[in-house]
Amino acid sequence: MDSATEAFVRHRNLLFTVAYEMLGSATDAEDVLQETWLRWVGVERGTVRDERAYLVRIVTRQALDRLRALGRRKESYVGPWLPEPLLTAPDVADDVELADSVSMAMLLVLETLAPTERAVFVLREVFDLDYDEIAEAVGKTPATVRQIAHRARAHVAARRPRGTVSPAETRVVFQAFQRAVQTGDLQRLLDVLAPDVVALSDGGGVKHAFLRPVVGAGRVARLLANGWYQRDVERSVEPVQVNGGPGLLVRLNGEIDGVLTVRVENGHVTGLYHVRNPEKLSRVERETAVSR
Repeated sequence: MDSATEAFVRHRNLLFTVAYEMLGSATDAEDVLQETWLRWVGVERGTVRDERAYLVRIVTRQALDRLRALGRRKESYVGPWLPEPLLTAPDVADDVELADSVSMAMLLVLETLAPTERAVFVLREVFDLDYDEIAEAVGKTPATVRQIAHRARAHVAARRPRGTVSPAETRVVFQAFQRAVQTGDLQRLLDVLAPDVVALSDGGGVKHAFLRPVVGAGRVARLLANGWYQRDVERSVEPVQVNGGPGLLVRLNGEIDGVLTVRVENGHVTGLYHVRNPEKLSRVERETAVSR
């Protein structure tokens, strides 16, 4: 490989992760990587001091442009919009910060930030870039970037899950949830769901999904217990690693129908995310590499 290709390949997983965390869409992240590559091959190598920083700068600018366009597209989206789920390697869960940054819960929090705030937060808090590097990437002064970072940090802190949940605790809670779902046991579901659990489902207007969040253990438990026992289809669930944590790959009559992931806090499921939109299920049959 020539030096440009070698550098791009070496940092590709990192660049994909930056784009994905900014966009919440693997499809759009891949498009951004393609645009980044086209710009990268036209760069004079002698002007580049730090290849990693230069590539991150390109991918950030391309992702910001795409993020602004996505915002307009989401305004007409049917029902709740959820990030595109990724099948990830089991070892991603061992990097607690990386797993948290790509989790459905965190990506939904990032959706509440303005585009530049989201870029600054991701580059600073997840990838630990210095303020000068971030300033070049987003076209702001370092002083302005510091202010944006402070504001974004406070915004995320007020909305993210309270406290850190270990991978082991998450597995225990999720296994209890999986057993309850597979058996359709209403009491087991009530035991594992937090009283104020919130369930979101994304069908994209193509598949049946709830157009509004479903709130409360009783309502969510009844929906799960009834939904898993339709008599006219063969339903199966397969435990998988999704976005750095445990999830369920749901099949109807042998065909992939959706992905179910959860948010765990204080020993209970506090958030449930069900993606059924077929356009968002292309990354759940093979692993996608993410890295910091």
